[in-house]
Amino acid sequence: MESVGLFEAKTHLSELIARAERGEETIITRHNKPVAKIVPIGPGKVTPELVQQRLEAIKGMQAIGRQMIARGGPITPEEILDWVREGRR
Repeated sequence: MESVGLFEAKTHLSELIARAERGEETIITRHNKPVAKIVPIGPGKVTPELVQQRLEAIKGMQAIGRQMIARGGPITPEEILDWVREGRR
């Protein structure tokens, strides 16, 4: 992923947009510090890491569904808050 300074980004915005259309990402810096990113709106590149993250999320949702079926009812808001708190530990 390329990074460019703010002045260069303003000067070459059309080129950076064309790169985004091709699936490339560009970091915009100000005083050598990253401040923004130009990314494609479309699906972009699907990496093995992204696929793994999505599979894990699906498995998590399936586990919640199995819990709901096993207990015979919906999950309460209190249970969701408990899970959020547990995830922050």
